[in-house]
Amino acid sequence: MTSALRSFGLSLPDYPWEAMAPYLARAAAHPGGVANLSIGTPVDPTPVLLQDALRAAANAPGYPTVHGTPALREAIAGWFERRRGVPGLDPQHVMPTVGSKELVAWLPFLLGLKAGDVVVRPTVAYPTYDIGATFAGAEQVAADDLDELDADTRARVRLVWVNSPANPTGSVRDIPSLRHIVSQAREIGAVVASDECYAELGWGQWDVQRGGTPVPSILDPQVSGGSHDGLLAVYSLSKQSNVAGYRAAFVAGDPALMASLVNSRKHAGMIVPYPVQEAMRVALGDDSHVVAQKDLYRGRRQRMVPALERFGLTIHESKAGLYLWATAGEATWDTVGRLADRGIVVGPGVFYGDAGNGFIRVALTATDERIDTAVARLTEGP
Repeated sequence: MTSALRSFGLSLPDYPWEAMAPYLARAAAHPGGVANLSIGTPVDPTPVLLQDALRAAANAPGYPTVHGTPALREAIAGWFERRRGVPGLDPQHVMPTVGSKELVAWLPFLLGLKAGDVVVRPTVAYPTYDIGATFAGAEQVAADDLDELDADTRARVRLVWVNSPANPTGSVRDIPSLRHIVSQAREIGAVVASDECYAELGWGQWDVQRGGTPVPSILDPQVSGGSHDGLLAVYSLSKQSNVAGYRAAFVAGDPALMASLVNSRKHAGMIVPYPVQEAMRVALGDDSHVVAQKDLYRGRRQRMVPALERFGLTIHESKAGLYLWATAGEATWDTVGRLADRGIVVGPGVFYGDAGNGFIRVALTATDERIDTAVARLTEGP
């Protein structure tokens, strides 16, 4: 029986964060406790208006709709127009999802990809893009431009992941860059799925609250040419609204693809609970809580950047999102170890692909007290 059971299941890599155990232990030995800047999970309170919306919808004895309530879909379409520069999005062409990671992991399978097909993801990227290809039996390839691929590989590309703003690097694709990859994908009949969950968290030239330009969406008419054919935009409320525990996200785009995804998810029972749908509807109609949360992250970022530089790190990209992508010009694990000795835990760049070697990811998702503790430790003498 045991040998038979072993023949089942996918051959997936070990969850990478298990490798952090010894460094967590080193950091925990610090007299002032751990300043954990490794995981991007929100720590600030969920806004009260969202908690109230969840409670008000708690009497939900019936099954929710996979496609999302009409009111939620209208709120998503309105948000795309107001916040993302995408006018006239048909509410029929949007759908809530059980967080964005779930969709990232299952999209290749739901699109019908199979062995021999290729999924392209950024060279430095969130590991779940590769896991999604594995679930579908497809091949994953790291590239930031389809011109980097040989002719055979390019001909087999069926899905191209764009992540802008990017996790972990914080890089942002501008309109010409997005338009270029859309054109490349359309030439070969591939779908472009854009993971945009950090779009409200732009800094510098992308900081709207400081006079910057909004981070562009794949569905922006300046990118799409006015047609959403072959395009999907993925978004999550986890970071902007502190509702990672609600698993509240959505996808929008190509009418034919959206109809197929809705149908597939009906069969599979992939449904966002009705109370969460109501909380999403309220969140998408209120910009003030998003701005207030961004102000907190901006302050943490402004304190962390000079502290990391004082420690000898150089910040790369980090133009948007909740992370600082940095290097000390040494092997990743050496930097991770030196920081652990100061009671600070960071994300190893090697978790995000070979191109991440030598880098670390520093999350801003810690309390102000822990951020200030980390700043003090980084700026103290050797």
